[in-house]
Amino acid sequence: MRILGIESSCDETAAAVVEDGRRILSNVIASQAEEHKQFGGVVPELASRRHCENILPVVSKALADADMTIDEVDGIAVTYAPGLIGALLVGVSFAKGLAMMSGKPLIPVHHTEGHAAANYLVPATEDQPVLEPPYLGLIVSGGHTRIAEVLDYTTFRTVGRTRDDAAGECFDKCARAMGFPYPGGVHVDQAAQRGNAKAFKLPKAKMEGSPYDFSFSGLKTYIVNLLHHAEQVGEQVNTDDLSAALQQAIAADVTKKTIAAAKELGYQTIALSGGVSANSGVRNMLSEACRKNGFRFYMPPVALCGDNAAMIAAQGYFNLAAGITADESLNAVASKELRGETAL
Repeated sequence: MRILGIESSCDETAAAVVEDGRRILSNVIASQAEEHKQFGGVVPELASRRHCENILPVVSKALADADMTIDEVDGIAVTYAPGLIGALLVGVSFAKGLAMMSGKPLIPVHHTEGHAAANYLVPATEDQPVLEPPYLGLIVSGGHTRIAEVLDYTTFRTVGRTRDDAAGECFDKCARAMGFPYPGGVHVDQAAQRGNAKAFKLPKAKMEGSPYDFSFSGLKTYIVNLLHHAEQVGEQVNTDDLSAALQQAIAADVTKKTIAAAKELGYQTIALSGGVSANSGVRNMLSEACRKNGFRFYMPPVALCGDNAAMIAAQGYFNLAAGITADESLNAVASKELRGETAL
């Protein structure tokens, strides 16, 4: 079964065709990063306009790269939540039009569930089979940071989540304060390779009520204030060392809580996903912790960590198999919990 996936939740217009939720036949991404760089972040109105311009050629190329027509796909999956509402509406509207024209099932996909599904696209090896639920997922991105039990392909139970800023947001805002260009996370990662993480002692959030929740706003505020104070008194801050300390702090926090949750809940498999899963510090620390504890560990290739449509098509396959479809009333939603979850 071949699913066409469409993703437009932020500043990437993407389309892909995936077979049986596991095999990528095409994966096309039109990035707006260079255009938004001059503003230091994503401008929602501009992002929506570019999606309008890009979506037809991107979807056309995805079908062409897969050597298919729309009549040959078995379903059309689209990110409908969460994200920038104007950007989401472009993808949802286009997908609804395609579904109505072709008579194919329209499959709604939650963006965060899509990130988790990126690991289903990791092929099996001699040492490790393909990922199948149940497992414990750490989903870390610019808008979301959560530990979730993936009970089956379409059912999630959140164990811990951020109470304020997501890890990716903390990376990006600290990067901007350090003078790195947008998107800042990759520049922090590069600088951290040259820095000494022990040069700065950064604060750790004390969470009450849930041992697996996260808070990154205090860390962000501390670093921004540190940089502002240094600028006011004419001091120079070593951004390589500060980047290394920041990366170490975030990686250690998410790793410690994920490993602890896996032990308490009895999971032997952990899967990392989301935009921040491309960060070398997070990847290396969690991978090593899983190895030491005897856990099986999955993470997508860097190319599938950020927003892409292959992950949406993969999740779309499992949604369709579970009977999760939508009609022409499907609408974009800026903020929505995972399937079965309740709001904070």
